[in-house]
Order: sequence, then structure tokens, then C-alpha cells
Amino acid sequence: MSTLELPALYVDSVALVVSTPRLVVVNRDPSPGETGVPVDATLALELIDTGADGVNRASVHVWVDGVLAFDGGALPEITAAFAGPLAGATQTADTLRVVLHPVVPLASLATVSVRVAGQTVGGAASVDEVYSFVVEDRTAPRVVGAQALAQKTVRVAFDEPVLLPGGASFVLTPKGAPAVPLAVVASTIDGSVVLLTLDTEMTPDVVHEVVALGVTDLFGNVVLGPYDRASFAGFRPARPQTRRFDLWRMLPKHNRRDDQTGDLFRFIACLQEVTDLLLADVDRWPDIFDFERAPEVFLDLILRDLGNPFPFELDTMGKRRLASVLVEMYRQKGTAKGIQNAIRFFLGIDISAISPFNADTLILGESELGIDWVLGPSDRFARYAFNVEVARILGDRERRQLRAIVEYLKPAHTHFVDLVEPLPPILPNHWELGLSDLGETTDLH
Repeated sequence: MSTLELPALYVDSVALVVSTPRLVVVNRDPSPGETGVPVDATLALELIDTGADGVNRASVHVWVDGVLAFDGGALPEITAAFAGPLAGATQTADTLRVVLHPVVPLASLATVSVRVAGQTVGGAASVDEVYSFVVEDRTAPRVVGAQALAQKTVRVAFDEPVLLPGGASFVLTPKGAPAVPLAVVASTIDGSVVLLTLDTEMTPDVVHEVVALGVTDLFGNVVLGPYDRASFAGFRPARPQTRRFDLWRMLPKHNRRDDQTGDLFRFIACLQEVTDLLLADVDRWPDIFDFERAPEVFLDLILRDLGNPFPFELDTMGKRRLASVLVEMYRQKGTAKGIQNAIRFFLGIDISAISPFNADTLILGESELGIDWVLGPSDRFARYAFNVEVARILGDRERRQLRAIVEYLKPAHTHFVDLVEPLPPILPNHWELGLSDLGETTDLH
């Protein structure tokens, strides 16, 4: 492990851990189960005899990944593979400290096991213990493959999750001709997969090579050649199996025979690519005018083409539903059923009834003009006037939308007068002892 220098060290508490064995392995560095151990780290450990005999140095053996690294009964005690400049062994009365310094750095991401065996002087106690740790990631990510998913989309896969730091890029190069040059305009990461968006459609079937530059894994290791590239075939859109639209085959045979240099073939191949792209756009046309599959921008155009008269804000699913029933709404325009269906579609409200309009009634000797009675409309107006009744109290937005729907769908010669909602519940004025006056500030109920 790397050395960390502290300006001061304070010990808040000390916990005494009682160990049953007399001969124990302590102060292991790296510690058991540690991860991210540097590849150039030293391996240190101590054997302590908690009794009075001391450690029998000649009996101590240390193996690293099954390879003998320390033999206390031989000279040299530390084998050559672990006898770096920092290696050594120091013994005191009750402790033997062993430091191993591998000459060759540890393998990236390797799980290193260490086995320690030894006895005390006289053989009264012994130890045989195995622990392990994991080395840091120093392995550069690798490109494992690339695939064209669409005319402007390429997927590049790596063997581990990656990052795109500043300056990272992808370069695409066609390996065949004729082919258009490509540039990456956007990239998104999903773990070990990067999706590239291109500036133009790639040439179908032509082999392309993608090279990753500056891409790193989660630990900062940069992708390196030759594992920074992959090849893929240019995306060819699906086409009917029976289609035959080969411009070269459409030319007269004598023109093809006279093409000794191949210039005509290459020129026609350029035209063939443009033709294939146009045919692919034509094949995608059903996905555009089909309101169940069309992108949202085309849904707005479909509704505009159908003459959508409703100015309501709808989500994508609502637009698809409206496009599917708008023609039927036109057919039911001017009918009570059409009004009911449209209100149910937009607001999810079932109206109770569409009832004839009734003016306020005049009671002789009691009604006062302009106070509790208004002058009613003409017979012709009343004959074609109606109210819409709903079963619950509506919000302001629902009232505005319901009125807009009814005004559009009602017959032209009719008059929508009132939206009848149930009255809010009456809250009785309760009686408070010592405060309320019957008939004035309270009601008997």
C-alpha cells in the first residue's frame, strides 16, 4: 500500500481482542479482503508468539499464489521473485516481520492468495493461515465489437463499463468505395455500450471501421491499440424480398460491356446508394401516416390534416386516440350522442342529460322584474335552447373545455345556455350556547 503521512495521530479508544491461538499472524499489508491494491505494492506480515517461547524462524514459510516466497530455514530466505529492494525479514524476541517485494508487478485485477505457516520454538504452537486480496484495475478497456443499428446509429461494445472524458471521440472510416464520410454528432453511454449518432446515413453494406480515442474505464485506464477498433457493415434498411431495383442491371448490356475501366460502374454505384435511401424513405412512409406508430411530430401534422378543432393540450397517447376517433366525431357532429362521446373522450365525464332550456318562472304578486325573475327569451330561441347536466361539480378548466366541446359539436341553429351542476352540500349554521340567536345566527335543523 502507498504510504500516508499524517501530521498527528490520536487514538480515541483501544479495543482488546483476545486471540485463542498462541502463534498469530497480524499487521498484514495488504489486509485480508482488501481491494484496489497497487500493482507495485509490497507484501508485509508479522508472526507473534503471545507466549514465552518465540517464533521458530526456520519453520516459517510464506507462499504467494502457491509459489514459495519465504523459507526461514534456507538461504536466501526470500526467493528471487520477491526479493526486491524493499524486501527483508526482521526478528525480535516474540515477533518475526516479513516484507516481500515482488520483482514483477502484480497482475491487474488478480486475486492474490497468501499462505503463512510456522511454529514456535519447541513446536508448542503452530499456525497455517490463508488470506487473499484483489489488485487494482490497470487493464485498459477493449472494443469487443460494433454494429450498425440504423442508418445513423452505431453501437460500440466494450469488455467493461467505460466513460467518455473530455477529448474522447470516435472516428469512423469507410473501408470500401463508394462510401460517404461519416462523423459522430452525439454519443450516449449505457454501461459497457456506447451508442453513436452520425451526421448522415451510412452507405449500406460497405465495411466501416470505428476507432475509440480517449475512452477510459471507470478507473481511468485509456483504451489502447490494437484493441481500440472494430469493423461493421453499413446498415441496409429492410426491403421487400421481391424488389429488384438494380440500376446497373437496368443499363443496356453494351454499355456494361464497354465499361473497361469500371468508371461507369462506380458512378452508377453512387446513384444506387441515393436510390436505395429514397426507397427506404418510401418504405418508412406507412410508419409515418399510421397514427399508432408515427412519431409525435407527425401526429401533430396528422391532426392538423384532419382539421382538429380542439385546442386542448394532449400527450402522445391522447393525440393517437384523438386521431383514431376524430373522423367519427365529425360524423356524430350535431347529435346528442356525439356531444356525450366527445365529453367522455376529453374529460372522462358522463353527462347526466341534455335537457330543454327553461326560463325563470314568473309568480304573480311575488316576482319582481330584475330581482328574482328575468324576462324570458322568445319562443323561437327557447325552442332550440338546451342545458347540459353533469353529475358532479366541475373545475374551472373542465367547465371551459366542456363548453368549447359543446359549442363546436351542437347543431348550428341551437343554443347552449346553461351548464347545470349539482349544488354544493348545505352546511348548517350550528347553534352555539350563549352566542347564537334562533332564527338570526343559527338555524334549527
